[in-house]
Amino acid sequence: MKIFVSNRDIIRLAAPVSLSLLIPQLSFLANNIFLGRVGERELGVSGVAGIYYLMLVMVGSGLASGIQIQMARRAGEGDRSGIARVFTNGMLLAAFLSLSLMMLSLWLAPILFGMNMYDEENILYSVSFLYIRVWGLPFIMLTQLSNSFYIATGQSRLVIWQSVSAAAVNILFDYLLIFGKGGLPAMGLDGAATASVMGEIVGCLVAYSVFYFRKIWQEYPLRQHLRFDSELSKRSLRIAAPLIVQFFFSIGGWEVFFLYIEHLGTRELAASQILRSIFGIVGISTWAFAVASSTMVSNVIGQGREQSVLPLVWKIAKLSLTVTATICLLLLLFPYGFLSLYRDDPELVAFAIPSLRVIVLATLIMSVSTVVFNAVVGTGRTLVNLTIEIGCVLTYLLYCYIIIERLRSPLHIAWGSEFVYWTSLLVVSFLYLRSGRWKGKRI
Repeated sequence: MKIFVSNRDIIRLAAPVSLSLLIPQLSFLANNIFLGRVGERELGVSGVAGIYYLMLVMVGSGLASGIQIQMARRAGEGDRSGIARVFTNGMLLAAFLSLSLMMLSLWLAPILFGMNMYDEENILYSVSFLYIRVWGLPFIMLTQLSNSFYIATGQSRLVIWQSVSAAAVNILFDYLLIFGKGGLPAMGLDGAATASVMGEIVGCLVAYSVFYFRKIWQEYPLRQHLRFDSELSKRSLRIAAPLIVQFFFSIGGWEVFFLYIEHLGTRELAASQILRSIFGIVGISTWAFAVASSTMVSNVIGQGREQSVLPLVWKIAKLSLTVTATICLLLLLFPYGFLSLYRDDPELVAFAIPSLRVIVLATLIMSVSTVVFNAVVGTGRTLVNLTIEIGCVLTYLLYCYIIIERLRSPLHIAWGSEFVYWTSLLVVSFLYLRSGRWKGKRI
């Protein structure tokens, strides 16, 4: 279970994660292409409501990341029983948290959308979408936890199975339910929400079926720890809580950005939803290397090799930048072809091109900053991560408020906010890692 720090080991961990992230992005791409054929309003509204749901998902991701750090540290120490203990207790925490957030959102979402969106029809569409979409939350949170287990124990290739199954179901029923094919009703935006929930349910079932049928439960004594452990829960939440707030705060900043864009108009909102999809595709390899960074840093610290952390982070960052630059080059060479996939509207494509160039260049900075930032996560100093995140998001929001809400600047200037966020994140995270203040922490 111990991890080494060669490029080969980095790629071996990151590649399956990258593929597991690519598959849902293809599903997200298909979703946007289908909704783009329905109308600009449906495409744009799916961005606002979808990011709200993403905030809830990122709360679960924060919990899973905090638990993954613990499991990776136990893996570095060779403690299989400790991994099983952390994992089973995390399942109980994930189930409780997801149900609580689901109930809260059913009450709170109409109030938030009503207060912050200008267009009444956009409000109705957003609430209807979210009332369906939120039922997938318990399943996706439990899936996040199973993926954290596979990654922490060096079995990242196993996360691909649930990604493939979830995406296949999602894309199939996206087509059937959005357009009303195969004898099913044409549900439009609500059909996209329903298909996503179905995909998350199937993905969760597959994730835990793999766990069972590969007899992983025999290798890790899960049955000995099928009970709630209050002390372990406190420790897990102490590590995960800053990450939960951090992820929620980070995606919350994006939600504010999209609400400001909604104030500019339907065309700007539709174009931004297309651009958001592109941002996700370009960032696939980046996020995979970020997962590798946090996992490998925690593992090597568990081995007592703190001196290897900075060289490891530098290796991962170089690989991340190289892969991202290759993808960015393709998008810069063929922007019209890619944007036309979403909607056959030359005016909308031409409108989005300048913003696409801004986003592509911003992802080059993101490819390094996410690796460095997640290395801080791997040290277990999650409160430091939260502090860094809050500072960077506040800087980002200040830019958005002045540039978008007050000055009503063009869309490509609005998307310049990504430069502000990722650059500040890189600088502060790097300075903290280089300071060495993270050394000697036990989790």
